[in-house]
Amino acid sequence: MIALALGSTAHLALGKNDDSGPGGLPLKHVADVPLGGQPTRLDYASYAPDRHLLFIAHLGDSKIIVFDTRAGHVIARIRDVASVHGVLAIPELSRVYASATGLNEVVAIDENTLKPIARMPGGIYPDGMAYAPEVHKLYVSDEAGGTETVIDVRSNTRVGKIPLGGEAGNTQYDPVSRHIFVNVQSRRQLIEIDPATDRIIARIDLSGARGNHGLLIDPRQRLAFIACEDNDKLLVLDMRTMRVTASFDVGHYPDVLAFDPRLHLLYVAGEAGIVSMFKAEGGVTKKIGDGFIGPNAHVVVVDGSTHLAYFPLKDVRGQARLRIMAPKH
Repeated sequence: MIALALGSTAHLALGKNDDSGPGGLPLKHVADVPLGGQPTRLDYASYAPDRHLLFIAHLGDSKIIVFDTRAGHVIARIRDVASVHGVLAIPELSRVYASATGLNEVVAIDENTLKPIARMPGGIYPDGMAYAPEVHKLYVSDEAGGTETVIDVRSNTRVGKIPLGGEAGNTQYDPVSRHIFVNVQSRRQLIEIDPATDRIIARIDLSGARGNHGLLIDPRQRLAFIACEDNDKLLVLDMRTMRVTASFDVGHYPDVLAFDPRLHLLYVAGEAGIVSMFKAEGGVTKKIGDGFIGPNAHVVVVDGSTHLAYFPLKDVRGQARLRIMAPKH
């Protein structure tokens, strides 16, 4: 049924000479779907499960690709998002936000019309984003500027900048504490921000971190997973004690993380195309293995309802493609 749902544009099998192979990972290849555009860099992606839409930042083309996961093909390309890096779908607002580093701005996009509706300053080299719903604020990592840009989504205006004291990595919202967390990769710290006051309330030193960039929070287990791009490590942080409890080797230059909460599967995608997988259950994290998924497979998104994992790849035999994998049961 998965193959049929993806339609005729999908390539449904890996040939002998295909340049992907998950190695020892418990994954099976479902499809490769052409994304169109040029074979240039693809960056962050975000999923809107209510509409079954996957938004993919096509950085090299300055566009956002809109992929319908039910139809199995691209339905739109949102233009004029200069060198788009980050993208974040916020279903409750029917809106998507994108960080456009070409003009150092944040772009608000209507999820219904798929058209930009507002643009606001994003600092210097805006990147990852997180949304704090209680205060209606979007937090944007200003990587080169060393600040966190704060945007009020009700008015789509910048309302503040929080100095971090170092180079900003990825940003995440924790629904339990209702706080924002951001990596400061040049200081080997995780910073905790109270959105009610926009003040830093804690600086957590990360033992074993070098270039802590990627960040994912599992609120149910009170764990934070931190990908360190300068020493190829995954750190596990207990958010009750704010201490690093485990460290694992991962593929070279890890970037984006994704978590399947029902299967307790954690994916860590890296620039070298190596994806590392973990089982994170009952507060215990165990490594499953590493495998080559595809060239520059540094971005991963998981659909928690189907358990499909999506990997945007910039250049597979001269085409940008979306590689779709499924866990083996």
